[in-house]
Amino acid sequence: MDTTTEADVADKWNRNADQWTKDVRNGYDTYRDLFTLPAFQAFLPPMEGLKVIDFGCGEGSNTRRLAEMGARMTGIDLSERLVEHARKTETETPLGITYKVSSFSDNTGFEEASFDAVISTMAFMDGPDFQGTMREAFRLLRPGGFLAFSILHPCFITPGVQWQRDAAGQTTGLLLSRYFERSNFTETWKFGDRPRDEEVTPFAVPRFPRTIGDYLNAISDAGLRITRVEEPRPTPEACEAVPRFARWRDLAAFILLVRAERPS
Repeated sequence: MDTTTEADVADKWNRNADQWTKDVRNGYDTYRDLFTLPAFQAFLPPMEGLKVIDFGCGEGSNTRRLAEMGARMTGIDLSERLVEHARKTETETPLGITYKVSSFSDNTGFEEASFDAVISTMAFMDGPDFQGTMREAFRLLRPGGFLAFSILHPCFITPGVQWQRDAAGQTTGLLLSRYFERSNFTETWKFGDRPRDEEVTPFAVPRFPRTIGDYLNAISDAGLRITRVEEPRPTPEACEAVPRFARWRDLAAFILLVRAERPS
């Protein structure tokens, strides 16, 4: 367990940023490319013409995919270095996206009720103040606007979780552990599909465990109304391309998708 603050999160992601950007853009994040982002895009309502802010935009790949769906995008992230990468790509291939270095848990500096939608992809479990994030999402949304986000599934991605295998080495289940543990920690890892002969420093990624109740109650407490929850499974095509995805199809849920709206 550590005592990671928001400033520490920014520092860790600044250190991760160059390798992260390189790996994502070289196609090593197969979970994002083949599973989590397509599932999130399918979860969204029509985006054409909507003014949208992306909380935790990182190096901008997902923000750009949403812009290609017709949304008028703004992206914010704590990491100055990740935002530099996002802005560089926007300069080279403009999609009309504005990027800003900012926390998504505090006042972001944008006017109240100035966005049609607040979205976030796989970022909220890495921030220390989810309640503050929901309050800022509510403040930024116009009445009738919506919030949509994806996170690692809090019921299945718990501290100490591990796969169970039989004598033949086949994956048979997921052993959960410490579901109610809320002590933050820093996880170190690297993309499993990158070249094995290339030495890289593993990413240091802060994690802030919460229960599903912590997430859903914070949304409601902020004044938002939950309208849809989904636990998507990898498609047959994704499982064929990456066979290990089948365990997330058959045995447990990898991500949780939530949509909510600011009441009119």
